[in-house]
Amino acid sequence: MPRAASVLSPNLSRRRTVAKPSLRSRGGIVVTQNRVASEVGARVLKEGGHAVDAAVAAAFAVGVVEPWMSGVGGLGAMLIYDAKSARAIAIDFGGRSPETLDPGDFPLLGGVDSDLFGWPAVKDNRNTIGAKAVVAPTGPAGLALAHHRFGRLRWRDLLAPAVELAETGPVVDWHTTLIIAGAMADLARDPAARERFLPGGFPPDPPPATTGRLLRLPMPQLARTLATIAGDGAAALSKGPLARAIAADVKAMGGYLSERDLAGAVAREVAPLEITHADRIIHVLPELNGGPTLAVAFAELARLRKSPERKPGASTFTHYAEAMRAGWRHRFEKMGDAGDRTAPTSTSHICVVDRDGNMVTLTQTLLSLFGARVVLPKSGILMNNGINWFDPRPGGPNAIAPGRRVLANYAPALMTGGGAVMAVGGCGGRRILPAVFQLMAMSADFGFDLDEAFRQPRIDVSGLGPVVLDHRLPGRTRAALASRFDTVLAEPVEFPFPFTIAGAVRRARGINEGASEPHHPCSDAAGEDDLE
Repeated sequence: MPRAASVLSPNLSRRRTVAKPSLRSRGGIVVTQNRVASEVGARVLKEGGHAVDAAVAAAFAVGVVEPWMSGVGGLGAMLIYDAKSARAIAIDFGGRSPETLDPGDFPLLGGVDSDLFGWPAVKDNRNTIGAKAVVAPTGPAGLALAHHRFGRLRWRDLLAPAVELAETGPVVDWHTTLIIAGAMADLARDPAARERFLPGGFPPDPPPATTGRLLRLPMPQLARTLATIAGDGAAALSKGPLARAIAADVKAMGGYLSERDLAGAVAREVAPLEITHADRIIHVLPELNGGPTLAVAFAELARLRKSPERKPGASTFTHYAEAMRAGWRHRFEKMGDAGDRTAPTSTSHICVVDRDGNMVTLTQTLLSLFGARVVLPKSGILMNNGINWFDPRPGGPNAIAPGRRVLANYAPALMTGGGAVMAVGGCGGRRILPAVFQLMAMSADFGFDLDEAFRQPRIDVSGLGPVVLDHRLPGRTRAALASRFDTVLAEPVEFPFPFTIAGAVRRARGINEGASEPHHPCSDAAGEDDLE
C-alpha cells in the first residue's frame, strides 16, 4: 500500500501567495538565478551581442554573485539554437576524474553519506569534501568554444563585469547569510574558504536598513584570476602560470589534480540527441548527463497515453510520474547513477534569447553546494567536487576510477515546433530532470506559454523513492498520485526548495518571453529593452 507523508511546516502561512510574471519583449532576454547576472547579460545584448555573448558574460558574473553555485572551478553543458539555420548545437564540457586517482583512497565505512546521492559513506567524506574530490574545471573552456563559434563581442569585454563584481564583492543579503550558514562547518575547516565566506569566523550578517549601507564580500584573488582569463583566454586554466598554481594548490591540499589533467580538460561540440514529442522536437545532450533519461521518459509517456487531457489533471500528473520513473529505472540500470537522496546542489542555469531569435540554454555547476568546499589560496577559485558523481562502490559502471568521465544530472534542453522555440533548464541535481520534463511536456501538451507553465504546481520524481507533491495540486490529483506511489506533500518555500530552480526563454511569432522560478528570491529575467 503506498504511503503518504507531509513535510508542510505548521509554522508557515497558508494564505501567502507568490507571483513572478514572465517578461515579454521584442528585444533579447536573459534569465539567471541572480538579478545582477541577468542584467549583465541583458546589457551585452543591448550592445549588439549574440545570445552566446550574453551567456558568457552572465555565466562568469553569476559565478561571482552566487559563488556557492558555480564559477571558474566548475563544469557543465550547453545547447545553442542558431535561428538562421534553425539548428541546435550542443557543447559538452563535463568533467573527468584525474589520471592518477587511486580508487583505494576512498574506503567505505558503511551507512550512507549526507550529500546528494545517498552513496555509501566514504572515509573522511573524501569523495565530497576536500581536494581529493576535485576534477579539472572545464567551464571556461566550454564558454570559450561557444564564443569562438558564435561570439560577436570581445572575450575580455564580456568578462569585465565579472572582474568588477569580484573586486567590489557581491552584496550580502538574507539569502547569502542563509546559504553560507548551512555550509559553515565545512567552510570553517579550509583557511581560504573561511577567510572569504566567514569574516570574523561567522556567516556575514547584513546590516539593518537604517544604516543606509550594503555589506559586500570582496574577492580580490578571484578578480585577478578572472582578469587573467579575460586577457589570456580560457587556455590560462590549461597551461601556464595559472594552471601551475591550481595544480600546486590542489596537490598541497592532498588532491590528485595535475597540470596534465588541466591540459586535457577540453570542451567538445557534439551532435544533439533528438526526442520527438507530439509535433515538437526536443534537443538534449547525448551521453553522460540527463538528456538520455529524458528521452526514455518521453518515449514512455508516448506509450502510456494516446493524447493528453484538455487541461492538466490527475491523469496528466500520474502519466508524467510513471514516465519519469521509467527514465530513472533505465538510468540506474544502464548508466550507474543510483540512489535517491536530493540534498542541496550547487548549480546555475542560464537561458538567453536575443532579438534575432538565437538562444542558449547553459548549465554550469560545482556539483554540491560550495563544491568541494575548498578555495585555492593562489587563485581564489572555489573548486568543484566532481568525484561525488561517481559511485564509491567498486565494480559498477559508474564506479570511482582514474580518467573516467563523470555522469552528471544537468539537462539543458531546447524544444522546437508548434510555432515556438523554447530553451529550458534548472538547478537542483536529480530534481532538474522532472522539472525540465514537466515544463516541456506541459508547453507541448497544452500550448502553455512560460507564464502559464511556470505557474503550474509541480511534482518531483527524482528517483525511485517517494514522489514529492506540491500542496497546491488539486485534491483529486494528489489522491490519484497517492494511490500509485509513496508520496510526500511539500510546499515551494525558498529554503530548502523541494523542486528545481528552473529558468526558460521562449520565442513565438517574433515575441520573446523569459521566466524564472517564482519561489526563488534572486532568479529573474532581464530584458535589453528595460535597461536605461
